Amino acid sequence: MADRAEVLEAALDSLPEGIAVLTPGGDVAFWNGAAEAISGCPAVNLVGRPVPDWLDPLLASGAPSEGQSEPGRRILVHIRHRLGHDVPVIVRTLPLRDGLGERIGTTAIFHPAESLDALPHGQGGPAGASQEQLEERLQMEFDDFTRGGPPFGVLWIAVDPAHCLRKTHGAVACEAMLEKVEQALRQGLRPTDEIARWGEEEFLVLCHERTAPMLAAHARNLASQARTADFRWWGDRVSITVSIGAAQAQSGCDESLAQLLDSARRAMAASSSAGGNRVTPDPENAPCLQS
Repeated sequence: MADRAEVLEAALDSLPEGIAVLTPGGDVAFWNGAAEAISGCPAVNLVGRPVPDWLDPLLASGAPSEGQSEPGRRILVHIRHRLGHDVPVIVRTLPLRDGLGERIGTTAIFHPAESLDALPHGQGGPAGASQEQLEERLQMEFDDFTRGGPPFGVLWIAVDPAHCLRKTHGAVACEAMLEKVEQALRQGLRPTDEIARWGEEEFLVLCHERTAPMLAAHARNLASQARTADFRWWGDRVSITVSIGAAQAQSGCDESLAQLLDSARRAMAASSSAGGNRVTPDPENAPCLQS
């Protein structure tokens, strides 16, 4: 009959996520089958040995100090596969303690992240560090959702006069207006929302509304908030309106993160084509967007 250690090892080996168990000294004590598949490195080459350099980005986070905050927090890191290519993974780490509370090791739990480069972006291309941070958060929220976590929504926001202002008054004027719009939008965000420039002239908001109707209502509030932005250029006041597309991740929608964002982008384009200053859910995914 198999002993308890064999049963536990078999259970961990059957999980779809990579599992690495480290000793207090940083040696690898366990490396399951999913970890082998993700990294290309078999357990026989790792167990009982220090973490190799090419896995440091992953497993360095698996040996936190005693004072580390937020144990179990998920982060995005990039590891190098045994064959040499880059593999983005989401990893969380948990300390292991005995019955007396003494630390006896660390567990790192990880799985591949969808390629963030494949996500659709806004007008003008990437907009910098804030967009990269939101990309990572979106991936984490989506991964959590696909594993049974709560629904979330995205709002793709285009500032209606941005393109025209850029053509007539230049990039400096457009940038000044977008900063004013972002300040106004932030006044309407909930504490758990996150916003970032999504390309040069658009914004994306990650929301935690439970249903599509709640997401749409929140989007309408943000559209009203945007209209309060007081922007003047050379004494002339520019009237601000926004076109918003809303897409909700809910059970029953078999789509990737890139598809969810593209749904929001198409809905935003529909709002813009209809004259702007409105909120639209993606019509092609209406069954998925209903509560």
